[in-house]
Amino acid sequence: MTRSPLRLGVNIDHVATLRNARGSAYPDPVRAALVAQEAGADGITAHLREDRRHIVDLDIERLMEAIALPLNFEMAATAEMQAIALRHRPHAVCLVPEKREERTTEGGLDVASDANRLTDFIAPLREAGCRVSLFIGHDPRQIEASVRVGAAVVELHTGHYCDLIAEGRPDAAAGELAALKAGVAQAHAAGLEVHAGHGLSFATVAAFAAMPELRELNIGHFLVSESVFMGLGPAIAEMRRLMDDARS
Repeated sequence: MTRSPLRLGVNIDHVATLRNARGSAYPDPVRAALVAQEAGADGITAHLREDRRHIVDLDIERLMEAIALPLNFEMAATAEMQAIALRHRPHAVCLVPEKREERTTEGGLDVASDANRLTDFIAPLREAGCRVSLFIGHDPRQIEASVRVGAAVVELHTGHYCDLIAEGRPDAAAGELAALKAGVAQAHAAGLEVHAGHGLSFATVAAFAAMPELRELNIGHFLVSESVFMGLGPAIAEMRRLMDDARS
């Protein structure tokens, strides 16, 4: 299979988390997006949660005005978020499951059990010109349902694999990676554009960058964390280098 270019989407949510910890104006997530743009990112991801725990509405407005890169707007499938997306019309809308009590997104959308509602929810976003992505696990049923509801893209949840690597459980991680590879292949064969993300780091990114069907990786928390030690621009540049090396 020909290896197409692999895009890097940089998630800036946790720059906003740090800002909000003190209720200050800094660090500015829009400034982080501009640094990412200069450092080799191909897109910016921001998740406007219902509780506004990190990114807030004004951040989305400013990002739409300030960045030249495509914005991937992550959101729950609610009427409030749909209205915000239709007002701003970002390049991409990624629908994610959301629970207020969770620290971070714990799993993928259950598209198969909510297919009728999601079909109706996605239609006006598509009509507005947004590429709609669904954040899902590698379950074949969820991939099949993503096609049925009209998504253009699926993003596969890599968090469990990354956790298993961090826990020193290589055999379990190998099994999870094999399931993810099968999911990537299934989604690609079904005509979906396939992305992946959640928990990816310097130690885990190569396994996914080497999958030829993947078109984009979305990475945020690790890059923001690593920026404490090496700076955001250099952290993104190193991630870009690791991705490109694994791709080639």
